[in-house]
Amino acid sequence: MTDFANALARARDHAPFLSMALGRLPDLEAMLSAGDVEQALVQAKSAGEGIEDTAVALRRERLALSLVLAIGDLAHAFPLGRVITELSDFADRSLDRAIIAAIQRRTPDAQPAGFSAIALGKHGAQELNYSSDIDPILLYDPETLPRRDRDDPAEAAQRIARALMEIMSNVTAEGYVFRVDLRLRPASEVSPLALPFEAAITHYESSALAWERAAYIRARAASGDIAAGQSFLDTIRPFVWRRSLDFGAIAEIGRLTTRIRDHYSAGQAIGPGYDLKRGRGGIREVEFFAQTHQLIHGGRNPALRLRGTRTSLDALAAAGIISAEDAQVMGQSYDRLRTLEHRLQMVSDQQTHSLPTDPGALDSVARLDGLTDGAALVRELTDISDVVGRRFDALIETYAPTGAVTVEMPEVPDEFTARIDAWEGGQYRCLRSAEAREAFARIRPQLQRALADAPDPPRALLRWEQLLAGLPSAINVFRLLEARPGLLALVMRILAHAPTLADELARRSDLLDTLIDRSAFDLPGSVDDIATELSRGEAGDDYQRLLDTVRVRVGEMRFALGVQLIEGGRDPLEVAAALSRVAEAAIQVLGQAAIDEFRQNHGDVPGSHLAILGLGRLGGAALTHASDLDLVLLFSGDHEAESDGRRPLGATLYYNRLAQRVIAALSVPTAAGALYEVDTRLRPSGAQGPISVSFDSFERYQREEAWTWEHMALCRARPMFGTPTDRELLHYTISQVLDLPRDPAKLRAEVLDMRTTMAGHKPPKGPLDVKLARGGLVDIEFMVHFLQLRDHVARTPDLGEAILTLENAGLLPAGIHAAHDLMARLLVVVRLVAPDGMFPPEASRAIVATACGLESWDSLLDAVLAARHTVATAWNQLFDIALEIVG
Repeated sequence: MTDFANALARARDHAPFLSMALGRLPDLEAMLSAGDVEQALVQAKSAGEGIEDTAVALRRERLALSLVLAIGDLAHAFPLGRVITELSDFADRSLDRAIIAAIQRRTPDAQPAGFSAIALGKHGAQELNYSSDIDPILLYDPETLPRRDRDDPAEAAQRIARALMEIMSNVTAEGYVFRVDLRLRPASEVSPLALPFEAAITHYESSALAWERAAYIRARAASGDIAAGQSFLDTIRPFVWRRSLDFGAIAEIGRLTTRIRDHYSAGQAIGPGYDLKRGRGGIREVEFFAQTHQLIHGGRNPALRLRGTRTSLDALAAAGIISAEDAQVMGQSYDRLRTLEHRLQMVSDQQTHSLPTDPGALDSVARLDGLTDGAALVRELTDISDVVGRRFDALIETYAPTGAVTVEMPEVPDEFTARIDAWEGGQYRCLRSAEAREAFARIRPQLQRALADAPDPPRALLRWEQLLAGLPSAINVFRLLEARPGLLALVMRILAHAPTLADELARRSDLLDTLIDRSAFDLPGSVDDIATELSRGEAGDDYQRLLDTVRVRVGEMRFALGVQLIEGGRDPLEVAAALSRVAEAAIQVLGQAAIDEFRQNHGDVPGSHLAILGLGRLGGAALTHASDLDLVLLFSGDHEAESDGRRPLGATLYYNRLAQRVIAALSVPTAAGALYEVDTRLRPSGAQGPISVSFDSFERYQREEAWTWEHMALCRARPMFGTPTDRELLHYTISQVLDLPRDPAKLRAEVLDMRTTMAGHKPPKGPLDVKLARGGLVDIEFMVHFLQLRDHVARTPDLGEAILTLENAGLLPAGIHAAHDLMARLLVVVRLVAPDGMFPPEASRAIVATACGLESWDSLLDAVLAARHTVATAWNQLFDIALEIVG
């Protein structure tokens, strides 16, 4: 409930600065007495109008604004969020006016093109308090900075910076506007007050310190040339938001907190003199609590890249990174601490954060806030400091532990110990620095314990060494494993069981980061959900950055799905379907991105669109980690049309070049690595045909020229890119082709001839190659496609669903569906555990059996052999030819 009379009385009795302002601004006092606070705020913002001297105008506005916001705050008419936003907005416009005034001293009428102020800290977060200083970074572009012809750009920029400081910070009879602190700029002890954009970019990309990353979490282009400032922030975004965890920066926050607590030791204890900003459980620890989590997770989740403390805490809770209770407790504590900080600063307009040591002054602050006395204030702060301090202490201990390195080592074979000792002798470059060796020493006991417990210790050790050999730097990896001890055991299981995942990990150690999120063990959502995740970026992202982003995120999803298989948490068929959704989403995102990039030069072909068919395991939604993408690229509309861009192309040439772009987007390695192998040999006329053909040409080829094997492949075709109308047309065309009448005897002869040829050219790779072995998955596919073409039934690219339909129709004997699912599960797992098709090591066999739903390795082998015999029996019944099953 608002109470302006009481607020004004408390201000006069306990805040000399506010009492002085009330005396100097009687019109505002009258409005506030009447409760007309919004009109008072409007008048306060116009207090400097008509005053030619910018410095005087801003000081007048500042005094009026401070008074109205303070009384509105004390009367509970303005919530904290309104107060800090109004103060921050005033900082933006006052800094902007000061920049313009400084520029116009030598170049009248010029605007601040090429001179930007980047707001940091509370100013950047739009959370300024009553007596905040501001910490801008001043940047300029030598080419566009307004200056006289004979002025050197660097000298002109420094002149503007000095004039700006004078306008804002000099204390005059009118007071001051804001204290401006430029010490957060790069190398502030030796650098000029304003820096060229390029020099700042070079600093942040090459030599910035860890604390500077945390500072830029709240950076904002606030004043001057805002577009240039935002472009600068876009450029250095990868420096701030790294997808790989930087535990060095997080540890630096822990060390900084310790230094602050030590340096301000007198303000740590709750009571008179307690420092609300730097004390234990104070404002800074709430801010660091949010920022530390943002540093850890914000590189991977753009939804966490927020500036405000409360909004960041809420976003962290929404993402499941902190609990809702922690977000609420820390947020409410932050609001109360900030409010009490304001009370301290209202008294005399001083930048203070500490409770008065004088009992009378402490009582006065408490009563300004509406409390009974200083003791009540201290009791409240005691509770707040405790709940904040405990949570922040736990966070820092988790991510930046301190203390001596333990030396108690679990027992491992002597040869293991000797090899581990050798690592620190310079064998690996990632362990050559003292900091890396110290970080390794901290995890060595955990590592040796994990090796001792690994299912295949020698294999795990060898793969760990391969991982070390591929790392340019291992400090972050070691610190991550120290912070997450359970993760090391998981890594050892990956290294011991899954060579495919181990190879990926050796190439990209940042994949470990995915495993600290609880969502790593959830299946990805729908294709649309995944596409949204893959395309999630920020303004300013270009085509190349999107290619990199998709490669990184797809790699993370595929790795996480592989880990779920190894951990036995998912049915391999669910994983296969999820891998297919990920691939389809990548096709949608990169297909559209390639079109958008291509049309910049060549425009669009009117009435025409690109469409993409997925075939094989992709069409059937049954990918493994080793699958390539079988694609056919088509286009609708008139093949004789022409594009409407500044460099027009005929439709056929247009779509063949565009198809090459799409294939490259999906397959060409970038700085972020490779994505998929793309196979387009199933297109009309195969490798000899054009990469993309029109719908009409596709239909004509399928009706008049296609071989039987091409129609068999078409049974698993599924449109996965294109307009809804074009997708529907392709569905219809495929259905019409597959419904063509066929001679059953000729079809049987061609199917058997193809299978015989295939068996001769592509024998099974090993005893676990259930795809190519006779009685395996290829034989099932041939039977299903034969029946789909002969009888025009079970028309679905999902092989399992088609088999069920055929079994229910009596066209396949019972048991084929079960045989298919068993061998399909085995194929998915084997591609990770034994990609060569040979039997995996003894220690890994239980994982394979469990994933396939069997109790033991022997029972799995028996079940697979029985499944192949079931398929052979069905083959004999359907084709009247016996299959020889070897195994």
